Amino acid sequence: MAKQNVAEQFVDILVRAGVKRLYGVVGDSLNPIVDAIRRNSAIDWIHVRHEETAAFAAGAEAQITGKLTACAGSCGPGNLHLINGLYDAHRSMAPVLALASHIPSSEIGLGYFQETHPDQLFRECSHYSELISSPKQMPRLLQTAIQNAIGRSGVSVVSLPGDIADDPAPDKPIEHAIVTSRPSVRPGDAEIDKLAEMIDESERVTLFCGSGTRGAHAEVMEFAEKIKSPVGHALRGKEWIQFDNPYDVGMSGLLGYGAAYEATNGCDLLILLGTDFPYNAFLPDDVKIAQIDVRPEHLGRRSKLDLAVWGDVKETLRCLTPRVALKTDRRFLDKMLKKHADALEGVVKAYTRKVEKHVPIHPEYVASVLDELAADDAVFTVDTGMCNVWAARYLTPNGRRRIIGSFSHGSMANALPQAIGAQFTDRSRQVVSMSGDGGFSMLMGDILTLVQHDLPVKIVLFNNSSLSMVELEMLVAGLPSYGTVNRNPDFAAVARACGVHGTRVEKPKQLEGALKDAFNHKGPALVDIVTDPNALSIPPKISAEMVTGFALSASKIVLEGGVGRMVQMARSNLRNVPRP
Repeated sequence: MAKQNVAEQFVDILVRAGVKRLYGVVGDSLNPIVDAIRRNSAIDWIHVRHEETAAFAAGAEAQITGKLTACAGSCGPGNLHLINGLYDAHRSMAPVLALASHIPSSEIGLGYFQETHPDQLFRECSHYSELISSPKQMPRLLQTAIQNAIGRSGVSVVSLPGDIADDPAPDKPIEHAIVTSRPSVRPGDAEIDKLAEMIDESERVTLFCGSGTRGAHAEVMEFAEKIKSPVGHALRGKEWIQFDNPYDVGMSGLLGYGAAYEATNGCDLLILLGTDFPYNAFLPDDVKIAQIDVRPEHLGRRSKLDLAVWGDVKETLRCLTPRVALKTDRRFLDKMLKKHADALEGVVKAYTRKVEKHVPIHPEYVASVLDELAADDAVFTVDTGMCNVWAARYLTPNGRRRIIGSFSHGSMANALPQAIGAQFTDRSRQVVSMSGDGGFSMLMGDILTLVQHDLPVKIVLFNNSSLSMVELEMLVAGLPSYGTVNRNPDFAAVARACGVHGTRVEKPKQLEGALKDAFNHKGPALVDIVTDPNALSIPPKISAEMVTGFALSASKIVLEGGVGRMVQMARSNLRNVPRP
């Protein structure tokens, strides 16, 4: 049997850690790794057209599966292209291993062609970033990187010079045990008892939920019922907590809707469940706040806490719920449910009134029809900007759908690359990229990746020929819009030229048929929808203070455009409110 080289050993360790794909663009310093993958049937090389796409795709796959994924870039400029997608994966707490191949080891530090120092460059967007400088070092260093990515839920980066990758591996390498899953974390009894005491002493309790409630829907519902609490959510908590929720009062923040703001600011005790909600201007400063989070560094960094509880939401609530006294007074909960239903009723007509005649098409109407036609287990990937608004307000979660975006990092151009990673997890599952024309055109080249790998991703393109969120920022700042107009091609024609099913929609009556045709098409498809850039207005709860520090700092003008099927749930919940 031929002796392994370091690259082959590297790939074997990735396979043992459960990695099924390595996304990237080939290059000279990566050649030993790519060749090792070619000869290993347990892992595939996924050729994309831009390394940024590789990192976004790996991050999306990790968010869908909860398992380690991997991407790679060749030395210098190649691996530098990974950085934006890795920032997004890291801030989304997605376990991703990035391979940054490097110049020849003998040339490091001497200004060699394409030289950078990737072990230093990626430190801010990773838990672990180190250089392999010896074949003997590789197995333990790679194992450490893997365990950091999985155990700390984020990115690890391994820099590997191409010459070392091609060197013989050490004789009889030790096969270290590799961590492939994370444990549950339970708080101590003292913290649980203290939180129970705070809840029992409070008349009005509100729960505000983030992505940390993943897998804890039943526990949150049981807890909310026992303490008669309204339940609001951040954008990243939407897919985990909004469905089958009789206590739902909507979403807070600049993209929010409903009564979430009133519920979080009108209570005696606010409990933050698994959320690192960044917009502290929307959180109260005059009520008691407790926070439960599995990441201790998140505790108290947004608000002054009266109690910090270190633990995952599911296990903490399992311990906490039996210890709190049953509350019977529903007045606060019922008041918030009514406020929520009234708020949704007040705007729901905006996207149903004369939409069949409105040209350019209301983007709200597009999102509403998309929500109705998409599969019950669809994965939506959402571009940053106004697509975030339409997803927040119109996509209806049900416990089976997934909604992924650059919700923490706020990068443009994320939707198509993330759809690639999502589709690779299951080719038979419907994956819909909700793309804006600005984001799509930024990494448009990777529509060719859909063709090359025969991925049936459906791109729904909200095309208003502008960077509309930036226009809003300028408007709020009192500036005339400048540099925000996109001179776009017929994207459907571009798609067809690339081998993708492409349809252009300019009138509302064409929309439903075009979406159905795209969804029924067996391969990749793009629907280029010309939408109205002016379908916006001011939400009811906003102040200059709330705008300060927001990543899209001036987007206080959001929309009037309704909330899709969420109003139906609000009406249903309101019908369940006991009458005297």
